Amino acid sequence: MYKSIQVSASILCADFTKLGAEIKKCEDAGVDILHVDVMDGHFVPNISIGLPIVEAIRPLTKLPIDTHLMIDNPGVYVEPFAKAGADIISIHVECYGVPAIKRAPDDFSPWTVNKIDAGRMREDLKKIRNLGKKAYAVVNPATPLCIDEILQDIDGVLIMSVNPGYARQKFMPEVLPKICELRQRFAGDIALDGGVNGETAPEAVKAGVNILATASYFFGSKNPHETVRQLKNLSR
Repeated sequence: MYKSIQVSASILCADFTKLGAEIKKCEDAGVDILHVDVMDGHFVPNISIGLPIVEAIRPLTKLPIDTHLMIDNPGVYVEPFAKAGADIISIHVECYGVPAIKRAPDDFSPWTVNKIDAGRMREDLKKIRNLGKKAYAVVNPATPLCIDEILQDIDGVLIMSVNPGYARQKFMPEVLPKICELRQRFAGDIALDGGVNGETAPEAVKAGVNILATASYFFGSKNPHETVRQLKNLSR
């Protein structure tokens, strides 16, 4: 049986001068999850938000908080984000690539790997679950599905449909076959992040996605409640 469609609102495109009101807007519109993009200026070229924001918004809402760790060495930060209030901790498979990725500090080409050190990644996934949180593996657009060895250790997979680092990028349809392939052998959550809107979401849902992460499409909507309703009512 297919999972119901959920909407995850990425606060990267929220108005941070009135973040409390923006979170209330998410709740009123029927959003299911708050998505927090954490960027370190190394794994991706941008620097965004971190622990203080998660700590600040946790008392404001009962919505689950998904911290998407676009950072190097994510295992170091699992416990701090769990303590800050994250309910889902999403870590990139590229951080566990074999061979390990080494590049110059000013090289911000999208990370991609063909193989992961499953044992090392499993240790960090176990940390997440032992803290009572859901563990998601994140896969960049050019990285193949090299995650068979950890499928039993995760609650979900977040497929990137843009190269991570910036909002308002164009959806990359080449990830759709990857989603179809994953859904055939994984019964957990499959989330999609990047360029999700009224035109791209239907194809993603048909491919097997059940969580749609949206940033500018939601926060730029003149009718957020209707936007969420339409996304949730997409059919396979």
